Amino acid sequence: MTQSAELWVLDDDSSIRWVLEKTFADTEFTVSNFSQSSELYAALEKSTPDVLLSDIRMPGDDGLKVLKRLQQQHPKLPIVIMTAHSDLETAVNVFKGGAFEYLAKPFDLDEVVAMVRKAAQHARAKPSGPAGQVKAPQLIGDSGAMQDVFRVIGRLSNSSVSVLITGETGTGKELVARALHQHSPRSEQPFVALNMAAIPQDLIESELFGHERGAFTGADKRRTGRFEQANQGTLFLDEIGDMPLSVQTRLLRVLAEGQFYPVGAHQPIAVDVRVIAATHRDLKQAVSRNQFREDLYHRLNVIQLKLPALRERESDVRQLTQFFLKQAASELGVSGKQLSAAAMKALENYWWPGNVRQLENVCRWLTVMAPGHTVQRSELPEEIISPTASAEKSKSEQPDYTPSDWTEVINQELRRRAADTDVLNALTGELEKTALQFALHKYNGHKQQAARWLGWGRNTLTRKMKLLLK
Repeated sequence: MTQSAELWVLDDDSSIRWVLEKTFADTEFTVSNFSQSSELYAALEKSTPDVLLSDIRMPGDDGLKVLKRLQQQHPKLPIVIMTAHSDLETAVNVFKGGAFEYLAKPFDLDEVVAMVRKAAQHARAKPSGPAGQVKAPQLIGDSGAMQDVFRVIGRLSNSSVSVLITGETGTGKELVARALHQHSPRSEQPFVALNMAAIPQDLIESELFGHERGAFTGADKRRTGRFEQANQGTLFLDEIGDMPLSVQTRLLRVLAEGQFYPVGAHQPIAVDVRVIAATHRDLKQAVSRNQFREDLYHRLNVIQLKLPALRERESDVRQLTQFFLKQAASELGVSGKQLSAAAMKALENYWWPGNVRQLENVCRWLTVMAPGHTVQRSELPEEIISPTASAEKSKSEQPDYTPSDWTEVINQELRRRAADTDVLNALTGELEKTALQFALHKYNGHKQQAARWLGWGRNTLTRKMKLLLK
């Protein structure tokens, strides 16, 4: 028989309290409701529940103040925070304040029950101090995909563990890396970023580890490498998949031993550096092709944080657009632009192959080029408003195969994979992914038209997007 437990709910919204009471009626939990913090504090003087489920925005003490007070008075009480206003600061402050978990409204009721059960069954983590006042990078979004990102950053706020950030180009990997640093115990120490793809291969070792004077032709003075610059702080290695194998070996040794030799040096330098790596490549596939060291992959991939593509967070487009337009106007010293309803709808329907970076660039372009205060749909860039032009461009970029040509291409690929297994499934997946990307480009991100062209239903297309375009 399931052991009974006591759940207390703190929320000024009577409808939420009613729904939660009904939801837990058939569970092992006995529910007590409170509409304001003062009622909760009075009840806590007499007894303590097994779990507290608290809203964050309320009259009187809000959820963060309640959390802070109860961490001092009842540090072992697991607290689950509910909020309809989720952002990075909220997520970080909730976890730094010692909450067991937080749930973004509207939430799935089964998820609430599962989370409360988990909170009741697991011991509380050791409480941490109050959150510091840190200026966070502009990570924006209310979508479920971004809430997952905020949640991970919040959970890692008291850690210096290695993180591998994956995702398509333009999704904001460096922004997330900076957020991980700024909300970590190393926030007062240096954050140093290096893009592997932007450094010539013969200079990467010197960039990372530095060099001594006279180490090679042109080395007329000692150079401090990025690892040494980032000592006690965070080193962000962007596009880690482009790192040469020879440098991967040296990086692995630094991560394992905490020391390195600058180029031309005879004495090692000890460092304490948190490494956050990022890539848009499939590192597992690179490992299988002997293009990336498997031991380094596992060393970096302690925690993997996958960033969603913008097409996977359509509900954030409006908020991002408004932010970027305001930011562009401020930076350029001009009056801000607004979008008509039709123009905003076009942005929300677009596929955004360049992700958030592309949207930011479009907003800058509109701020400079759009003539009026309100941007009309016809004033948007052609690739956004003209599916026909996009389709023609996409068509022009595709090789003009005849049937005999593309079947020969397949034959060549089959011969290349002669030693592999499960070849048909692999090729089918690659073909579906290519066709899906083409269809979304052809129809300018309109899912219903793309699904019709592919011969799929809308639900199938949505499922395939999550599966193939992740």
